[in-house]
Amino acid sequence: MKHKVGLAQISPLLGNVEKNIALCRDAVARAQAIDCSWVVLPELALSGYMLRDLVPEVALTLDSEPIEELSALSARIAITAGFVEETPDGRFCNSAAHFEKGRIAHVHRKAYLPTYGMFDEGRYFAPGDRIRAFDSEFGRLGLMICEDAWHLSVPYVLAQDGAEILVILSSSPARGVRGEHIESSQAWGFIVRVYSELLRCYVLYANRAGYEEGVSFSGASRASSAGGATIAEGPPLDEELVTVEISSHELRRARLATPLHRDERLELTMRELERIADGRYRGPF
Repeated sequence: MKHKVGLAQISPLLGNVEKNIALCRDAVARAQAIDCSWVVLPELALSGYMLRDLVPEVALTLDSEPIEELSALSARIAITAGFVEETPDGRFCNSAAHFEKGRIAHVHRKAYLPTYGMFDEGRYFAPGDRIRAFDSEFGRLGLMICEDAWHLSVPYVLAQDGAEILVILSSSPARGVRGEHIESSQAWGFIVRVYSELLRCYVLYANRAGYEEGVSFSGASRASSAGGATIAEGPPLDEELVTVEISSHELRRARLATPLHRDERLELTMRELERIADGRYRGPF
């Protein structure tokens, strides 16, 4: 089965949930107009990224009006979107939800919060404590939010949990500009291709565009096939709806040609990780 997916490279407005839900609504409508059956919006699409002390002001519970609106819209087209979530126990998380058939199908809370260089997420967000794939109408999906994808364990766990499509929502700034090339975008291109080839999964990467607090976001959303080939690529910096076609037949063919998932020795990996963890935490003090 084939599906057309839209990667919505939008430019959210900092701290303005009302206007951002309108941007998301417009992106969903544009994706529907070109027969997409799924649209992926970036990390923190409903709030903007450089939030700092604004986090509690833009936080949404899963029964809030903007989240319920996205749920309702997903009756016609599946939606994946990032937002600040206020959890029932009072934490604020950098979260992503997948909506389909008029409901929330899954919520992922960013497990790795960058707190170095220009990034300060650890001061304002609580880390997620689950990494799980889930079933959808497109196959089994695994969600990651930006920094999650820089930790090999996250895509590995998702793939071993059966994920056939890895989805990365991002708010990646443009860093290391040399001539016409943005080094951070090139790094993301490498990550997307390598994960797709090694894990035999489709990888979809939706990154935001625009400017915020003096920071330029790099755009360049992209997708790779389960065989590691780039099959879609958006422009740098500018807003765009990038489309890609995914196929369960192509996924099956890639996994038959190189059966890495079949041959993975998960019990060996677990045993060796337990050995390493035991040595690390059993130190002399």
